[in-house]
Amino acid sequence: MSGTFVGMPAFPQAAREAVGNATLRGNLRHATHTIRDKRARAVAELDDWAALREAGKQIKDHTLRHLDRYLVQVEEAVTAAGGTVHWAADADEANDIVARLVEETGESEVVKVKSMATQEIGLNEALQARGIHAYETDLAELIVQLGKDRPSHILVPAIHRNRGEIRDIFRSEMGEWGRPAPENLTDTPAELAEAARLHLREKFLRAKVGISGANFVVAETGTLVVVESEGNGRMCLTLPETLISVVGIEKIVPRWRDLEVFLQTLPRSSTAERMNPYTSMWTGTTDGDGPRTFHLVLLDNGRTDTLADEVGRQALRCIRCSACLNVCPVYERAGGHAYGSVYPGPIGAILSPQLRGTGSEIDASLPYASSLCGACYEVCPVAIDIPEVLVHLRERVVQGGPAVRGGNRVVLRPAKGHAAERAAMRAAQWAFTRPGALRSGQRLASRTRRLHPRTLPGPGRAWSGTRDLPAVPAEPFRDWWQRTHGGKGGAK
Repeated sequence: MSGTFVGMPAFPQAAREAVGNATLRGNLRHATHTIRDKRARAVAELDDWAALREAGKQIKDHTLRHLDRYLVQVEEAVTAAGGTVHWAADADEANDIVARLVEETGESEVVKVKSMATQEIGLNEALQARGIHAYETDLAELIVQLGKDRPSHILVPAIHRNRGEIRDIFRSEMGEWGRPAPENLTDTPAELAEAARLHLREKFLRAKVGISGANFVVAETGTLVVVESEGNGRMCLTLPETLISVVGIEKIVPRWRDLEVFLQTLPRSSTAERMNPYTSMWTGTTDGDGPRTFHLVLLDNGRTDTLADEVGRQALRCIRCSACLNVCPVYERAGGHAYGSVYPGPIGAILSPQLRGTGSEIDASLPYASSLCGACYEVCPVAIDIPEVLVHLRERVVQGGPAVRGGNRVVLRPAKGHAAERAAMRAAQWAFTRPGALRSGQRLASRTRRLHPRTLPGPGRAWSGTRDLPAVPAEPFRDWWQRTHGGKGGAK
């Protein structure tokens, strides 16, 4: 995975700084509450939402189990339709492929439709290093790029910016990238959108090369699908002479009819719409219609390593709707930048440590960026049990153990700084496997509860510094049951 965010502090420190930013918290609170309330109403319109959710899960799980077969089928179908398929094992290989393809056209500028895969691999920076300028055309991505910023949300990358900040960015930066913003630009949404439209229109009409991602790739036909709300994707996908699509291998669905499920669940979960305003589909090339040359770059970059993890692989079901971000109390307060990855929020907390590994301080901290409240699982349209994966990854961070990295089976060492946690878990394991010791400990804790401190000592201060230490009841449950039921019912 790209090192775009390397150098950032671990999540606890980054989140602490973000929480102190009142403007950021206000922007996030307003945006996430608005989106999730609209989503709830859109989902409630469908009586069969639970069935659609289960269908999406089953389709994704089936595809992942047979991914080797479907990848071959995609290559055959795309090639038969006039496209060319390239395979990229990692970010460096993908960046080199794309840069080489652009250089072969003789062009030095490309337009892009929003693609998290290209952000993941740091494609813009790689192209810039080879003298190629990449222009983002999604409105929010344009704001991020002009502001020399980083995305902080999957659906709304500039969610951390308010209208006044966007107006100032347009005024000061647009002229350096192309058509400048109007001199009297205000912060009204209509004027900001019009300034962006005029700025981008000249890019669309001039560009000979477009770069995209894809929401889905249909194996049986080789069709790629992009859903969006602004029309910039339609422009990027149809006007350039050459189109290069960089797509993670997990985006495959087996059959055309499978889109029936996802084209209902994705828009309602992301933008709270019944359907996306623009749903673009293309299959290879056609004379006189769209790009004359099409390249598909299938990206691994840690995905097959993730697939080898029986618990963690469910993260690959993700359809990038961002519903989990909008209900997460941690994301709402910390924002997306604190996650140190292009994938923020609950899904980023389980996806990034699997794609990149847990060797860095950032990635080792991400599985702890959650209260485990379960709200993310409840809204996920493909039923990813994010809390389950978070606990699974916490165990990997603390205990180490077997994993797959770079296609090889390895044994990971425990991360630094978790010795106290390992000791506590081993002590708990010892007690829970010895009923007599557990019973004696519970009775001792009840009888000495008046002496218990309100905060934990030593490393425990980090936990009790922001939480009330639960009071120990006056009587253990086992003793209460024995006293009130006379031991009947099987309590031991």
